[in-house]
Amino acid sequence: MADATQKGRCDTVFNLMKRGCQSDFVENPTVHVTIPSDHETNTQVTPGKVSVQLRPGSEANFMLKVHPLEKYPVDLYYLVDVSASMHNNIEKLNSVGFALSKKMANISLDFRLGFGSYVDKTVSPYISIHPGRIHNQCSDYNLDCMPPHGYIHVLSLTDNIAEFRNAVNKQKISGNIDTPEGGFDAMLQAAVCQSHIGWRKEAKRLLLVMTDQTSHLALDSKLAGIVIPHDGNCHLKDNVYIKATSMEHPSLGQLSEKLIDNNINVIFAVQGSQFHWYKDLLPLLPGTVARQIESQAANLNDLVVEAYQKLISEVKIQVDNQIQGLHFNITAICPDGSKKTGMEGCKNVGYNEEVLFNVSVTMKGCDTTGGRKYAILKPIGFNETVIVNVQKSCACQYGDSARHKRVWADETFSDGKQSHCSDNNCSSNRDTFPSERCRRHRDQPICSGQGNCIDGKCFCYKNKLGTVYGKYCEMDDFSCPYHQGNLCSGNGECEAGKCKCFAGWEGDRCQCSLQSAKHCLNSKGQICSGRGKCVCGKCECTDPRSFGRLCEYCPTCNKACEENWNCVQCHHSNNASQAKLDQCTTSCSYLLHYIDQTSECFSGRSYFRVFSIIFIVTFLIGLLVVLIIRQIILQGSSNKVKSSADYRVSATKKIPLTRKRLAAQSLQRGKKPKLQPLKPEEERNPDFSHFFDTSHVYNKDKNLGNTFLLPWV
Repeated sequence: MADATQKGRCDTVFNLMKRGCQSDFVENPTVHVTIPSDHETNTQVTPGKVSVQLRPGSEANFMLKVHPLEKYPVDLYYLVDVSASMHNNIEKLNSVGFALSKKMANISLDFRLGFGSYVDKTVSPYISIHPGRIHNQCSDYNLDCMPPHGYIHVLSLTDNIAEFRNAVNKQKISGNIDTPEGGFDAMLQAAVCQSHIGWRKEAKRLLLVMTDQTSHLALDSKLAGIVIPHDGNCHLKDNVYIKATSMEHPSLGQLSEKLIDNNINVIFAVQGSQFHWYKDLLPLLPGTVARQIESQAANLNDLVVEAYQKLISEVKIQVDNQIQGLHFNITAICPDGSKKTGMEGCKNVGYNEEVLFNVSVTMKGCDTTGGRKYAILKPIGFNETVIVNVQKSCACQYGDSARHKRVWADETFSDGKQSHCSDNNCSSNRDTFPSERCRRHRDQPICSGQGNCIDGKCFCYKNKLGTVYGKYCEMDDFSCPYHQGNLCSGNGECEAGKCKCFAGWEGDRCQCSLQSAKHCLNSKGQICSGRGKCVCGKCECTDPRSFGRLCEYCPTCNKACEENWNCVQCHHSNNASQAKLDQCTTSCSYLLHYIDQTSECFSGRSYFRVFSIIFIVTFLIGLLVVLIIRQIILQGSSNKVKSSADYRVSATKKIPLTRKRLAAQSLQRGKKPKLQPLKPEEERNPDFSHFFDTSHVYNKDKNLGNTFLLPWV
C-alpha cells in the first residue's frame, strides 16, 4: 500500500484499482454549472452570476443572453479640441444642444449633455513659452485666445440644454505649436473621473471627441522631459487636469482598458485628412466609431445619431479578470442565425432582439498558488456584466481516510516516532475531512507538499539540506538566499525562508553593513538626494528622471530658474554693495558664470564684420577661379599652335618636289607654263616665318638663282 501511495493518488480508475485502491475510496468528481435563480438584477445581460465546478481536463458550457433595450438612458459628453484651427466648429456647437436633444428623443427618453475642452501639454516644445505668446498662443490668427491647457472639465452631464449652450458660448479657443494634440490625455480623464463628469451607472455612456488633428501617443512626451508613465487614475483639481506636465500620455492599450472598464463608447468626429488616422485605430479601441464632420460641423447632429445607432446595434463580449489555467471559448449566435466569435460579435441587432453567447470553459490544470476565483464576462459598451465563479477540484476530499492512514502506518516520521492504528480506529468517516486541517489555505497543498497529514496533523519530511518545520511544514532553515556561497552571507540565520540578520547587517541576504549607508549621503545629508534608496553603499535611483552616483542629477525634477532665482537677483542688482556681492558669490558659488545682458541678434558692427569677411573670401575665390580658367585656355592654345606648326613644316619641305612634278606635267602636255618672277622675301604669301624658323628653306630658294616658281593652286 505504501508503494501505491508513493506513486501518486491521481490516475485512471483501472490503474488505481490495479494498485490496490478500494472503489469506495476512489473519487471521480463531476462538472457542475449552477445558475442562481434568485436576486437577478441584470436587465440586458442574463444571467448575472454563474458558478462552475471543474476538474483538470474537463469542460463546462452555459448560455448568456444579451437583450438591448429600446430608448435606454444616454449620457453624451462633448470633448472638444479648442486649438485655433477648430474655432469654426466650436461656434457650431452653440446650435447643437437643442437640435440634438430633439433627434435623440426618438432614441432615448432620458438624454443628458456635458462639455470639456483640451489642447496639449503646457510645456515646450508643444506650446510656445515666449513671454509674449504664453498667454495667447493663437496670435498668428489675430484672435484673443485663452491660455493653453491639458484638459478642463467645463460642464457636468445635465439635461438642461440652456446650461449647455451657455457653457459653449463662453468657451474660447486656445492654441499650441505642434500638430498632434493631447486628446488621449483628456479622454482618459473623462473616462475615469466619473464623479466629476457625472456618468450614470444605468445610462449608455458616449464620449464624443471633436478634433481636426492626430493625438500624441505614449513616449511622445519624453521630448519635453516627461518620463513618468501614466498611472491611469483621475487627476482633476478644480476641474483642471493637474498632471499634464508630469505624466506621459497614456498608451493605446491603457486607454482601451479604461474605456472598457468604465463602459465608455467613443465617437471620433474628425474634420479633414486626419480622419483615416483615427479610423485605423478602431481595431485597437473596442466600442469606438469614427465619423468625418463637414465644414463648420454642419452634419454633427446626424453624425451623433448615426454613430449611436451603430454602437447600440453591435453586441460583442470579452473576458476580464482571466483565471490562470482556464480557457474561455465564446461563440455568438446572432438573431439571423449566423455564428461569430465573441469578440467579433453580432452587428445590426435591433431593439428587443436577443443575442445568445455559448460560453465554454476548459480547465487545463491546477494552479495551487492561489489567484483569482472568478472571471468577468463583459459585453462591450453595456453597464452589466456576468460574474463566473470557478471552483477547482484539484485534490481528493478524503485524503485522510482509513485507507490513507493504513498506508502510512509503518512510516517513520521526522520526530523519530512511529504511528500505528488498529482496525477499529481506522474506520472511514466521510463526514469529517482531517486533511483540511493540514492546509494553511484551502488552495494550498497538504502540509505545503513537504510532509504527511496524520489525524489532521502534519509530520514533516526529513531533508538533507536542513530542517523542515512549522504547523503546515511551511518553514525551513535552508531555502534562504545565498551570498558568495554562504547562507545569508554568514551574517544571519534563516527562518521561514527569510534571512534574519545579525546586528550591524542588513539586506535580503544580510550582505550589507550598516556602515555602508554613509556612502549614499550627499552634502545636505540626504540619502541618495531623496530620489533613491541605498543598497550596500550604492544608490539605486527610484525616480526614473534622476541619475548619477547619488541620484543628484535630475534636470526635469525642478525648474532651474526657480531654484536659482535668488542668486540671479542677487548678482543682477545694480545697486548692491560690495559686501552683498561677496555674500552672493559665497552662497551661489556653484553657479559658474553669469551673463548680465546679451542680445538676441547681431549688432551693427558684427553685421559689417561678417559682411566684409564674406565679401573678401568670395572675391579671392572668384579670382582664383578666373586664374585657373585662364591658365587652362593658354595651355590648350599652346598645344594647338604647336600641332599646327609641325604640320606646316612637313608640308613646306615637300613643296619643291611638287613644283617639279607640275612643271614636268605641263611640258609633257606641250604647254608652256606661265612663269612668275620670284617675289621678294617679305612679299611672299603665305608667310611661315611668323610661326617657325624657315631660314633653311629660304637658303635653298636663294641658291636657285633665276629659278621661277609655279603659282600656288
